[in-house]
Amino acid sequence: MQKVGFFRSIHVKFVLIYVLLILVSMQIIGLYFARELDQRLKENFTNSIVDRMNLVEFSVREEITKKRKDSDPTIEQNLENVLEEFTSDDIIEIRVINNKYRILATSSYENQTRVGQHSTNENVRKSITSEQIQDVIEIDPQSHNHVLALAKPIFDGNHEVIGSLYVEANIETVFKQIEEINGILAKGAAVSLAITIIVGIFIARTFTRPISDMRRQAQAMASGNFMRKVKVYGTDEMGQLAIAFNHLTNQLQESQSTTESERRKLASVLENMTDGVISTDRRGRVSLINDSALQMLDMTTDLVINRPIASILGIESEYSFEELIQMKESIPLDFSTEEQSYILRATISVTQRETGFVNGLIVVLHDNTEQEKIDMERREFVSNVSHELRTPLTTMRSYLDALAEGAWRNEEIAPNFLRVTQNETERMIRLVNDLLKLSRMDSREYELNEEWVEFNRFFNAVIERFEFSKSKNVQFTRNLYSSSLFVEIDTDKLTQVLDNIISNALKYSPDGGEVRFGVTVSGDYIKVMISDDGMGIPKSNVNRIFDRFYRADRARSRALGGTGLGLAIAKEMITAHKGDIWAQSEEGKGTTIFFTLPFEQQEDGEWD
Repeated sequence: MQKVGFFRSIHVKFVLIYVLLILVSMQIIGLYFARELDQRLKENFTNSIVDRMNLVEFSVREEITKKRKDSDPTIEQNLENVLEEFTSDDIIEIRVINNKYRILATSSYENQTRVGQHSTNENVRKSITSEQIQDVIEIDPQSHNHVLALAKPIFDGNHEVIGSLYVEANIETVFKQIEEINGILAKGAAVSLAITIIVGIFIARTFTRPISDMRRQAQAMASGNFMRKVKVYGTDEMGQLAIAFNHLTNQLQESQSTTESERRKLASVLENMTDGVISTDRRGRVSLINDSALQMLDMTTDLVINRPIASILGIESEYSFEELIQMKESIPLDFSTEEQSYILRATISVTQRETGFVNGLIVVLHDNTEQEKIDMERREFVSNVSHELRTPLTTMRSYLDALAEGAWRNEEIAPNFLRVTQNETERMIRLVNDLLKLSRMDSREYELNEEWVEFNRFFNAVIERFEFSKSKNVQFTRNLYSSSLFVEIDTDKLTQVLDNIISNALKYSPDGGEVRFGVTVSGDYIKVMISDDGMGIPKSNVNRIFDRFYRADRARSRALGGTGLGLAIAKEMITAHKGDIWAQSEEGKGTTIFFTLPFEQQEDGEWD
């Protein structure tokens, strides 16, 4: 998980927000306190000046309204004496102005020249016209100190304005007091802020420590570690959250264990299934495939994953993904080649949510090659048996109908008809017997009565029987093993094998031809060879001569009385003896049948 930046940390954010809230509160309180303090100090200073002006006003009013004699001092002199009595350190200058805006007196020696002149002071004019006190704080251009300029109207006994008393007072001390108090407040705010930051850090840790533990726990859970637990620091909401988080961890651990167990079971099932399984996403692209499906399709995982399922199955030209979703029946997939047949059957099912939303498809592939082959062989078997039985039955029916219609009275025709009927009956009996033999072999309802025999002697006896009873001018050539070969065989069943093979060699050998017999030893097996000079078999059909009812030349085989089951029976019997049988043939040059039998080398004298 990516590390959280310092300024993005909730710990820092909490402290910053806490400090900002305290700072804003302190600023609001400081501004309110400073403003109120400033107003109160200025108001107190102004009130003190106004109180002293009231005393001066009384004396000035007496002097202005006083009736004078010629011998009395002038009003200017008397007012100057009055003003000198009220001068102090904080009062810079006091002026007396009559209602005609003429300066009558001033306490400042520097401004004595202005006595008798017209006053242009705006505050004085306003105080006389409005009959109210006018005050303003100004900056002295020379000393750059704050000065309180205050003009107070002077009333006579009839409450008529007879002038104005103008005072300039040094209020700089008030501003210095305010600055000193603001400095004290600033220092106090800085100390408070520092303490607030420290306290905020500790308070933030009480909130962020459980959150950090939960974050580390979440990282551990993401990596698969469910053993770690969150520490519970208390019983408050954060503590309850930590307890709930630990409970969630336990539940996730159990769910993960269950899911992993089910996943392993599913993986084991998929890996051990003989059928192929393919899963797709909602777009029809392959998301999962087991090894059996890969083997069936002869593909690798990287060639299959994320490819459309219709393309993988080779049916994109026949079915779209939407059509596959609606598919109810299985789909045959024919991958057969000229060399071999290969047929799969795909069964499709849809995975969807309860709302009906399609999540994808599950395709199960089953190798149907053997089943198709069995079905084809069954159909061919039924067709062949029906044909083989119908031909003699048709012949017998024709001859029996003729005999029933009176042909039995003809001494020349009747015996021939009866002989043909008898031959066809024997042919059907042979066919039924051969079918019964194959049936017993298929169901393993037979046992081998094995005994030890010397194979050269046994083989010679069979060959001599055919040599004495042969009807064609065919030469027999033997090339047997020079030493004695003792094998454990069922003589009756192996005699049937040799009879079937030698009978075929004689049937298909031309008059004056040759049938060759040979025996060799190869490892722990003896190999028997029977070869003829017959018409041979096409190379593409050599391996089919051991199939039931197969004939290279059906017309000639039927004319020679064969059932097409002799070599099939021979194959079953050789297989029962744990041997193998095969053929080599060249069209027009003859056929050679080989089969092997297991044997054991015997010590000299053991069979004496």
